[in-house]
Amino acid sequence: MRELDADTLMFFNRHPDSLPLYEGFEAVLFDSFPLVKKRVQKTQITFFNRHVFACVSFARVKRKEELPEGYMVITLGLPDPLDSERVAVKTEPYPGRWTHHIVVSSPEELDEELLSWIQEAYDFADTK
Repeated sequence: MRELDADTLMFFNRHPDSLPLYEGFEAVLFDSFPLVKKRVQKTQITFFNRHVFACVSFARVKRKEELPEGYMVITLGLPDPLDSERVAVKTEPYPGRWTHHIVVSSPEELDEELLSWIQEAYDFADTK
């Protein structure tokens, strides 16, 4: 596994139980997309190629009591809406761009389906 930078570790100060899950996500992301760049911000970690295609945050996309322990939210930008129960919230901020918020709380959820959505988001961002 890659060693996490200080900014990323600081981002998880308030959510230390989510850090192992994030480490698995980042490893999958960088293994699958070696040219990805990462920017750690106050409220999210942003991943981009030419443009942003994915973010990790702790956005409240469900009521607090509906959110599991040790979760994170993966946000993807896609050209079309996903029809999946895994998507907590989806919006179309402008025509032809759909933002999807997916709550992830276990390593098993970092699966082929999620990776295919990330691939689609990566390709979509790269062609804008």
